[in-house]
Amino acid sequence: MSNKRLFDIPQFQLENFNQEVALAGKENGKWSTYSTQEFIDTANKVSLGLLKLGVKPGDKIAMISNNRPEWNIVDIGVLQIGAVDVPIYPTITEADYKFILNHAEVKFVIVSNQDLYTKVSNIKGDVPSIENVYTFDQVAGAPNWNDIVNLDPNGDLSAVEALKATIKPDDLATLIYTSGTTGDPKGVMLSHTNLYSNVEGCTDRMPCVAGDKALSFLPLCHVYERMITYLYMMHGVSIYYAESMETIGVDLQDVKPQMFSTVPRLLEKVYDKIVAKGNDLTGIKKKLFNWALDLGLKYEPDGANGAWYEFKLGIANKIIFNKWRDALGGNLKICTSGSAALQPRLARIFQAAGIPVMEGYGLTETSPVIAVNCLTHGICIGTVGKRINNTEVKIAEGGEILARGPGIMMGYYKKDELTKEVIDEDGWFHTGDIGIFVDDVYLKITDRKKEIFKTSGGKYIAPQQMENRFKESKFIEQMMVIGEGKKHPAALIVPAMADLKNWCNENNIACADVKEYCENEAVIEMYKNVLDEFNKDFGNWEQIKKFELISDEWTVASGELTPTLKAKRKVIMAKYDHLIEKIYN
Repeated sequence: MSNKRLFDIPQFQLENFNQEVALAGKENGKWSTYSTQEFIDTANKVSLGLLKLGVKPGDKIAMISNNRPEWNIVDIGVLQIGAVDVPIYPTITEADYKFILNHAEVKFVIVSNQDLYTKVSNIKGDVPSIENVYTFDQVAGAPNWNDIVNLDPNGDLSAVEALKATIKPDDLATLIYTSGTTGDPKGVMLSHTNLYSNVEGCTDRMPCVAGDKALSFLPLCHVYERMITYLYMMHGVSIYYAESMETIGVDLQDVKPQMFSTVPRLLEKVYDKIVAKGNDLTGIKKKLFNWALDLGLKYEPDGANGAWYEFKLGIANKIIFNKWRDALGGNLKICTSGSAALQPRLARIFQAAGIPVMEGYGLTETSPVIAVNCLTHGICIGTVGKRINNTEVKIAEGGEILARGPGIMMGYYKKDELTKEVIDEDGWFHTGDIGIFVDDVYLKITDRKKEIFKTSGGKYIAPQQMENRFKESKFIEQMMVIGEGKKHPAALIVPAMADLKNWCNENNIACADVKEYCENEAVIEMYKNVLDEFNKDFGNWEQIKKFELISDEWTVASGELTPTLKAKRKVIMAKYDHLIEKIYN
């Protein structure tokens, strides 16, 4: 493709893979669809409407919305007139909205529903740049996005084409504000080239062909889901948006997709549901289920376990794992996982079950993918795979991962000094993550530079590396290693309730609720034994000496996780300070 601007992608699809269903969204149980031509035509009307409203190149348009075809349509309509879109998470606070909208000097805001319209309306008076707020849903008394579409529906497209001709691949396309675990969000400036190059770099890692279907449910305001939708469009893949996170199971059955992207937390929940159903079985069915599960947890890629293991795995796939695949629609070719570390046990069990979960790594600042596992380029469980072809990766002195290539951001918006801190004179972006290469090619993330701490004895502790290892236990759902300035590390642990309940049933332990499980002496002793077994992998100063079981799951809604499902360590420590005090006293 000669032009490498994001708004050229739908036109490329029209000329090469004209789709009857390019985009589809589900509302109230029914799918509404756009063909490739309808997608382009409606995006053009958005462009004409925005020009009529006085939008000029460089103006900022914010979208705060769930995933839906209208999101993509507005995205293209904004970009092809040289304006800049600012996608924002629907789940953040009014204070964060106010900061981002002011910092970006947003001119128009489009939100999905009544609740978000109310939130933005509440702060509109504190954001002088905002001229109006529109909604995708029909909301009483609120301007609707169709008002933009219908403002100049038969307008002269030559004005749009003239603006498109002036837009260069290296021009700013979008401002994406990182959620962050501390401090104000940072506006990452990404050009058309940044995102487009990542599409090109990831193309040979995705086994997609025209006519495939993808189910999308991760937020489009997250750079990965957005980049991968451009990749889908480039290859004629029909994109179906799940109605909500709660309907994913039904939508998978309905769409029967060849691919989707996810995060480890959702895979953990899928696994927990499977185990819970297995625990309800009896007799020979339960024995077969547990046999297949144990077999899957020993999986190694490329037949490394030998012919006898592969023979048994073939049987397990026919009698047990085929049901897992059917639950995901039965057609899945690939599932990509990112945003946080994937527990190796989950990678093993899903790959053993013929559900190829490919873990990758990147940041908003890198557009985002730096490396990813791949069926054709090689898989190494416990790593994030090989770097993509157009990106260089090296490990600096001290272990920090550095990346360089066309996907590296233009910089942080209005923060030149901060930009200089993370991008050096040679163009290397300093990720803040610590890592190593396995077999010289597979990148392994071992920790976050900022999260490494010292005990009172002066010993360094890399908490993420430890957490990832301990979470290989089927009994540990979530975990946070603590102990900065203390005499030894300790841990806060959220149990994996499906496996814990199964263990309790087998040991004739009855508990009324989660809290009672967490306080049961036999359960606590079992967890002590689990930790002792994994502690053998660490030096004496690193070993978890004490722990507390937590009965509350950590979620975005309850505040312990960022919108990208990373743990907010300071929030968690503040919430459980009484337990931390108990541990160290």
